[in-house]
Amino acid sequence: MTTPLNGSNPDRRSLLVGALALGASSVLPLWAAGTARAAGGPVIADCATWGARPPSSPVRVLPAPPHKIIVHHTATPNTTDYAQAQAFRLARSMQNWAMDDRHWIDTGQHFTISRGAFVTEGRHNSLTALQGGTQTVEAAHCTGQNTVAIGIENEGTYTSLDPRGEQYARLVELCAHICRQYGLRAYQIYGHRDFNATLCPGDRLYALLPKLRKDVAARIGGDPTAPVWPLLHNGDAGDRVRALQHLLVTRGAAITVDGAFGPATEQAVRNFQSLVHATSDGYAGNQTWHQLVAPVRRGDTGEAVKAVQLLLTARALPTTVDGAFGPGMQNSVTTFQTGAGLPADGVVDARTFARLLG
Repeated sequence: MTTPLNGSNPDRRSLLVGALALGASSVLPLWAAGTARAAGGPVIADCATWGARPPSSPVRVLPAPPHKIIVHHTATPNTTDYAQAQAFRLARSMQNWAMDDRHWIDTGQHFTISRGAFVTEGRHNSLTALQGGTQTVEAAHCTGQNTVAIGIENEGTYTSLDPRGEQYARLVELCAHICRQYGLRAYQIYGHRDFNATLCPGDRLYALLPKLRKDVAARIGGDPTAPVWPLLHNGDAGDRVRALQHLLVTRGAAITVDGAFGPATEQAVRNFQSLVHATSDGYAGNQTWHQLVAPVRRGDTGEAVKAVQLLLTARALPTTVDGAFGPGMQNSVTTFQTGAGLPADGVVDARTFARLLG
């Protein structure tokens, strides 16, 4: 599925504002059936509680947990109506916009936090999947990440204004709960613009993400430092380019993995950027790496494994570049992670991959 470029699409705001003027009735009290609070988590009103329409076709539930959390803003007015009724009106208007204007099957995001700090379920089954902790509901909040990331919308526009303190506190609480349920770490919290060419979640909320990661880490433990990616471009050469080329091949690029960033690699980068709605500039930077890198672990095979193998070898951990993630490679990964001060779990997630790239 695809997603609009939140924060850079004026139609989104106008449509939601118009919808918010409607449907003020049928608001259920917070104690109604369908709200849920898990241990350590916020109260979340499910779809039935706020009066959701049924999806136009079945929602797809994937048999694996997500890899990350992506934070958004709704790009709607910063209302001073902090009531639960407003949170439910917002939930209905967002679903109407998604289904009627975008022709999606349901709301795009998994959860929404209102200006009044009320949390609502977005796409159907998101709350059930969260409570189980082993499945992900396919959504439509971030192109390229809809099967692997939990999307949280925050009501308001945060380009020049910070979220309300109560709303931010609820975001911390919800992120910490999602991390506990799915075994995620605080550094796996991102903003929409880390992946797509968009202003979302606004300059001010995006600037708060390092603090958000720290505040979540204070609750769940661990190092909140996010991955830092190199910037590669035409004319570069070496193992980092070779790793990039392996990852591009996994996404269908017909290029030679030779470690030379020439015109063919630049065009492959541009093609991939266009595919995932990233900034199409031909430079392999933050958005490109975030979109290309997915966790690899023991038992995996393919070009992404080859990319890790050559980077391990470059880090004085000689590993055969055969594309098979076996026990020997897992030992090399854990050795590298220990030396880099990372969790030594043998899984090459975004932060381990970024450290390997240097």
